[in-house]
Amino acid sequence: MMQIPCPWCGLRDEEEFCWGGQAHVTRPADPAKTSDGDWAAYQFHRLNNKGEHLERWRHTFGCRQWFNLARDTVSHRIIAVYKMGEQREVSCD
Repeated sequence: MMQIPCPWCGLRDEEEFCWGGQAHVTRPADPAKTSDGDWAAYQFHRLNNKGEHLERWRHTFGCRQWFNLARDTVSHRIIAVYKMGEQREVSCD
């Protein structure tokens, strides 16, 4: 089981969290003027890279806060955790 360091509550078991998808996905500024192709890319196209991946997580059974996490998708090693709206600075190494 993975242990995730919540920025507010500290280290907790993975079971307390819900994965929220890829982090830093920006919604189109004006959806009404966005082409069908660009809207589909926003809705459905996500990175699926091997190695470091930036993800959103929610501490569902704790403080209920959303935060970002940099994780190695091969080893599941957590590289960094940072609050929404912050730049990635905090390292877990």
